This record gives sequence, C-alpha cells and structure tokens, in this order.
Amino acid sequence: MRWRVGQVKITKIVEMETVGSTRFILPAATNDEIRKLPWLIPHFATEEGRLKMSIHSLVVETPARRIVVDTGLGNDKQGRGVPVWNNRNTPFLEMITEAGFPPDSIDTVLCTHLHVDHVGWNTKLVDGKWVPTFPKARYLFGRTEYDYWRDYRAEPDKVAVFDDSVKPIIDAGLAELIPSDHRLCEEISVIPTPGHSPGHMSVLIESGGEEALLSGDVAHHPCQMAHLDWCSVVDTDTAQSAASRHKVFSRFADTPTLVIGGHFSAGHIKRDGEAFRFEALGLSSS
Repeated sequence: MRWRVGQVKITKIVEMETVGSTRFILPAATNDEIRKLPWLIPHFATEEGRLKMSIHSLVVETPARRIVVDTGLGNDKQGRGVPVWNNRNTPFLEMITEAGFPPDSIDTVLCTHLHVDHVGWNTKLVDGKWVPTFPKARYLFGRTEYDYWRDYRAEPDKVAVFDDSVKPIIDAGLAELIPSDHRLCEEISVIPTPGHSPGHMSVLIESGGEEALLSGDVAHHPCQMAHLDWCSVVDTDTAQSAASRHKVFSRFADTPTLVIGGHFSAGHIKRDGEAFRFEALGLSSS
C-alpha cells in the first residue's frame, strides 16, 4: 500500500492483520454496536461487526529523508502480555527490504509512542544481544514518553518492552529525545496527542500544498470517531485520550488531509452530527 502527499511517499508494511481478536482493546466496541455503524463495513469491520485491524510500519520518503514510523512487534521477544506476541518469527525484514527499504537505507526511526506494538523492530536479536535493526538511523523518541517508561516498573511486560526495544537504542547512542511539537525536516513534524500514553505524538506531513496525518494510536480503530469516549483498556489517561481525539478529528475533519492510523489504513475524516466518520480510500492511490 502506497500513497503520495506532494513530494512525500508513504508505504505501509504490514506485520500482522487481525479480525475480531483485538476487541479486548476496545471493550465498548461489541459486534452489535459496530453493526450500528454501517460505514465501517467492509473496510474496517466485517458484516458480523468484527473489527479489522493491523500492526504495521509506515515508511515515509521525503526528497532528503527515509523515515520509518513505528516498528511493530519484532521477532524473538519475550515477556509480552499477549502470548502470541512472544517468540515471533516473521519475515518482516525481508518484506521491508523487498519493498525497497533495506534496513541500512533508513536514516530515521520515529516512534509515536513506546508501547509494545510500536517499538518491537527497533532491535533484533544477534548472538544473544539486542542490537539496533536500523544501524544507520537516528531513533526519535518523545522526551515525555521516554521519561515515563524509563521510570515505570509497575508491570513486568512493559518493563520487558523498554529493556529489549528501547534501552539498547539509548545504549548504542542512536536515540534523540524530542519535544512533542518537534519538526524533523521541511515536510515532517509531530504534534502532541497525549492520553493513550503520556507523550503520544502524531506525525504531520505537509508537502506541495497537500497534507497527511499519521495518527498513531490517538484512535485504535475508526469506530472511535463515532464514539469519542470509547477508550482503549491500555490508555494511560482516558479523559485526555478522548480530548485528543476530539481535538485531532475536529482539526482535520472535512479537509483533504489523508489520515492513516496506527492500526487502520487510509481515508478522510468527515463530520457526522456531533461526532465523525471515516471514509476509506482504495487500496492504493499512488
């Protein structure tokens, strides 16, 4: 899946796709409730009301930069709270290479936040040691986000994620801690969208009079556009999460801005009464 925004190209590399099995993330999104939102079907839900979601990375190419936004689950990881996320052995690196982006060609890795399914391929296991997957890249982590998870020790699975997928990047001297309103380059900046995590950021692309938003997990699924108060069970601050959704959706609704989620594909936000809906694009508009 590829899209173009002015001089910028965006390529989606899918690590995992699911149907229905992720509803534990959004407990309010029952099958009956999803069937009340027919605009979700068939792109974002099945006829039965089961959610369609994915875990993916987005490669963003500007005229001068090659950036990976979020890095999925990774292989060989241990201590994850979801059993099937442990001991994975997938051809993700082969897929990203076949798409034209070998790891050593990436100059920047940007993590919207530091949850398990957004940092996994920051590192890979080599001779029993976690090493940077993208050895020539600078890894950009939100400073607020990093400081929170560095000191967080309440849940062993989250500690494991930090220790195998974030700390090795710091130790290798490849990390840069950025504010949540940082500009990477002429075309790429981040905007603060906290709530799902303390320092969550979304990525704004502006080029040639066109615009795109890589929204990360400000919403896990488009159904949250219709129900701003539907929060993820892993949101750090549910009130702030809902407020960030309202702010972001209001800003980009009824504009030509291309929106790509952290777990769903591309479309446009439209106002729908006091809430919003999402109009899906085709599989490719490159």
